[in-house]
Amino acid sequence: MNQPLQVAVPPNSLAGSGTVSMTHDSMLDIDNVTVSFDGFKAVDSLSLRIDERELRVVIGPNGAGKTTLLDLICGKTRASAGSVRFRGVELTRLPEFQIVRAGVGRKFQNPSIYEDLSVQENLEISIPQAHSIRRSLFFRRTPAVREQIEVVAEQIRLTAHLRMKAGRLSHGQKQWLEIGMLLVQNPALLLLDEPVAGMSPKEREQTAELLRTIALGKSLVVIEHDMDFVRSIAQRVTVLHQGRVLAEGAIDQIQADPRVIEVYLGQ
Repeated sequence: MNQPLQVAVPPNSLAGSGTVSMTHDSMLDIDNVTVSFDGFKAVDSLSLRIDERELRVVIGPNGAGKTTLLDLICGKTRASAGSVRFRGVELTRLPEFQIVRAGVGRKFQNPSIYEDLSVQENLEISIPQAHSIRRSLFFRRTPAVREQIEVVAEQIRLTAHLRMKAGRLSHGQKQWLEIGMLLVQNPALLLLDEPVAGMSPKEREQTAELLRTIALGKSLVVIEHDMDFVRSIAQRVTVLHQGRVLAEGAIDQIQADPRVIEVYLGQ
């Protein structure tokens, strides 16, 4: 595994200033990144650092660049300038499948599961050994595979539904299943876009518990609008506005920041 990048930076570097501090425990370093679409800057000189085993929540008004940020990390969108490093590996030069193999998993807002397959089958086909036709020919439900599926199914609260068709799950359970489909790939960094959208209050509570548990061993970047949910999970919050970092800190600091209230919370 590549060792985390260590770079000396000036002591007056600030988040959002175009320079990001990269220390031994950082997992993801986004440095002075810009994304332009026909002259419009969806992301503008943005810098951000995510540490190992950190649960970071990104908030901001519509059009702030939140989804574009996730697209940048997973390679769906390419930077016009700047650097995105994951454990020292430059992601801006890699295709999406290699970024996944490096240890970055992405969940989109709407669940993307195979509804005609069982929960167990959805988890099985997400295991890296089954990702290609050639590999799937030699894929076997070994004891190790069964154990992996059972562990993940318990974590996402779907042990009792392993043989159920995924299409019969509730909306919240489908969201959990997709998170499980990422977990069986064993990524080090999970990117989650509005994971509790459309969930019941009880499902939101259970999802918060799930994400806090995942963060004990992995890093997560979560985009969310539900501020009660943000408060329940966030170790640190980043606020984006017009493609730049407007504010960053603990949830109490963010909710008391006049700039954040003006451009986002006041809405």
